[in-house]
Amino acid sequence: MTASATAPVVTGLGITAPTGIGAEAHWASVLAGKPGIGRITRFDPEGYPVRHAGQVPGFDAQDSVPSRLISQTDHWTHLALAAGEAALADSGVDLDAVPEYEMAVVTSSSSGGTEFGQNEMTALYRNDPSWVGAYQSIAWFYAATTGQLSIRHKMRGPCGVLACEQAGGLDAIGQARRLTRKGARLVLTGGTDASLCPYGLTAQLSTGLLSTVDDPGRAYVPFDAEASGHLPGEGGAILVLESAEAAAERGATGYGRVLGYAAGFDPAPGSGRPRALRRTAEAALRDAGLAPADIDVVYADAAGLPADDRDEADALTAVFGPYGVPVTAPKTLTGRLYGGGAPLDVATALLGLCDGVIPATTGTREPAPGLRIDLVLGEPRQAELRHALVLSRGHGGFTSALVLGR
Repeated sequence: MTASATAPVVTGLGITAPTGIGAEAHWASVLAGKPGIGRITRFDPEGYPVRHAGQVPGFDAQDSVPSRLISQTDHWTHLALAAGEAALADSGVDLDAVPEYEMAVVTSSSSGGTEFGQNEMTALYRNDPSWVGAYQSIAWFYAATTGQLSIRHKMRGPCGVLACEQAGGLDAIGQARRLTRKGARLVLTGGTDASLCPYGLTAQLSTGLLSTVDDPGRAYVPFDAEASGHLPGEGGAILVLESAEAAAERGATGYGRVLGYAAGFDPAPGSGRPRALRRTAEAALRDAGLAPADIDVVYADAAGLPADDRDEADALTAVFGPYGVPVTAPKTLTGRLYGGGAPLDVATALLGLCDGVIPATTGTREPAPGLRIDLVLGEPRQAELRHALVLSRGHGGFTSALVLGR
């Protein structure tokens, strides 16, 4: 039996993203190039240099989250609980038929429950400690989503959270893959984030990575000559990953398989040593047993900063050759979702593999001079797709790569 045949299968997708709620709505927006970025409405952003972000449209926690959990958890956990329900429904799995210690949860988180925490701290400063609710102690915690998903669905196997900023979403799926090799039949994985509150935005501004361009259509344009940073967003995706054996037993074909994974870390700035993206991508290909020629599309990290974009383009050129593979960055429609960004890219890549479509990079007009990559612009591109490489980097040096197979 080939390594591909024994790789775990993604059998369910749950999406709560600025491009829509549900895989169908998200995919339609991606193919249409319909942006989910607009003026921030969760608070008044007038006094901030960044006033636009990707927000999940029409999301009401009352529709999919038990009322007691709404008051006990933050918005980012609400988004994950809704996406988790959708992913499990999409997979068609009967959880009662799976031993509870053979089901696990691994998610990614970048910021935790910042909005919940800010509200409780405001109550403290304006009043006194008695105004701070007991759930402050858990709702802000970056593992809250993993815990709530585990409790809600009685998944008692090994559970965890990866806090590696944008790269954490791939790290979570990589860990989920490891767990299926160690006996887990089903792992709920992926992630969401939601840090669109004054405290959260202020923390993001401190990195210097956000674009202050006031035109939402030109603020986040990775690989463009006018690239100036990124816009933030909320949401992400939760995936159901099943072992090949478990999926085969119930006749589930799914969206695709997780074939390879690798992670690296950038050296200290000024060290003179090369950054980690190239070697991480190559390691993921080796882990999948594939050559560069086997990859049909790359979903780029697309930082939106000239130096980072050039580093990524140079890494892709080194691995695949100049213009050697189609490259896309549909995250320009949503902004960077941090802990939820890479899982959403993985979900999009799987949908693309299924339909034989490479979505376009919206907003970017043409690659900056000297970037020798085949960036898909304008319209989606039809193609025979077998394998996709998803790249992600997180603030501070985190770097991850994931290989998917149809």
